[in-house]
Amino acid sequence: MLHIGEFNTLRILRDTNVGLFLGSEETQDDDVLLPNKYVPNNFEIGDTMTVFVYLDHEHRPVATTIKPYIQLNEFAHLKVNYMNEFGAFLDWGLEKDLFVPFKEQARPMEEGKRYLVYLYMDEKTKRLVASSRTNKYLSIENLDLEPNEEVDILISHITDGGINVIINQRFKGLAYKNEVYTDVKPGMKTKGYIKNIRPDGKIDVMLRKVGVDAIEPSSQQVLDELKANRGFLRLTDNSNPEDIKTVLKMSKKNFKKAVGHLYKQQLIEIREDGIYLV
Repeated sequence: MLHIGEFNTLRILRDTNVGLFLGSEETQDDDVLLPNKYVPNNFEIGDTMTVFVYLDHEHRPVATTIKPYIQLNEFAHLKVNYMNEFGAFLDWGLEKDLFVPFKEQARPMEEGKRYLVYLYMDEKTKRLVASSRTNKYLSIENLDLEPNEEVDILISHITDGGINVIINQRFKGLAYKNEVYTDVKPGMKTKGYIKNIRPDGKIDVMLRKVGVDAIEPSSQQVLDELKANRGFLRLTDNSNPEDIKTVLKMSKKNFKKAVGHLYKQQLIEIREDGIYLV
């Protein structure tokens, strides 16, 4: 069975003048064409290939070796290529643009702008469709997460209240601006760490490890900055937190822990005017 909107591992069934037909040996009725431009230079009948399967302009399944920017049941920030009387068409890295009908637009889309969307299968038409009404696809149930757990983060949007994120392509989370020390923007993917799960299901996240686990990466960061600045940093315990954030992209608390760790290992000297690399 073919899985539309996903990667499929299929066997090469036959070679034709238009490309390779892929499928399973048991059910050749649902085979799919891999057009000539995606056919590898070397292959043999019976070899397996991992390909992405979607619907072409005539709504027929077709395979490609190109990795799209989004897959079925995932979120991504995509750019609008053009608009028409039916809706918006997004660039998702494949030849055929991804359709967003007007009814699935949280606010009217504009050509050239990027939007957070979710890719789903329309049960009526059996076609892949995107929606910017993303909240209905985010769950607050079956939260299989633990505090301090490392998770995959997609930056959704940034507001005065904080940095809204999507966790593991399933859950909605929030990182507080005063706890983020790197530049982030919508669409960015990174690792994050669960800080707190509230009784109402809301999730607070950190974009870097907290507690003891944060000391080692911070220490290495200070060392790297020292090496890049000829072994000297004009930062001390009395430095302004904003100066530390500008130079090292970390909080003053983590800076002090990192410096203390390096000092104990006799890797740095601490003087009145700053830190020196030993």
